[in-house]
Amino acid sequence: MKKLTFFDFEQIMSFDVSMKNEPCIEIEFCVDNSAEYHSSCMGKMTDNQTGNDVFWYGLVVDGSQAYEFYSFEDFANAKIFRGSSLKEIWNSVSFISIDAFDVEDRLPFYLNDDTGGGSQ
Repeated sequence: MKKLTFFDFEQIMSFDVSMKNEPCIEIEFCVDNSAEYHSSCMGKMTDNQTGNDVFWYGLVVDGSQAYEFYSFEDFANAKIFRGSSLKEIWNSVSFISIDAFDVEDRLPFYLNDDTGGGSQ
């Protein structure tokens, strides 16, 4: 599992999937020491009808905690983790995979070394 800076996460989520023929960004993650959020997913896709970005969560396997947002700000600030937002719990978020690849292997695809960003 891997920790990322919120800046790097923003860089990943700002990637234009529609321009690169990528169907979506899918991140498997966990919230440290949480039995409920031990294998959750989040990501970004393009709505085929509108062409707009859709940011989403699938927090539990049964689908009962699935959410969609139409802006990154709403996505990052939604209080869906038992009353807390992703931004608020960020230091407890660990990445398991990105697009079903090892996090370290997939990061270069999304992060440009010239941005000054970098994973921690």
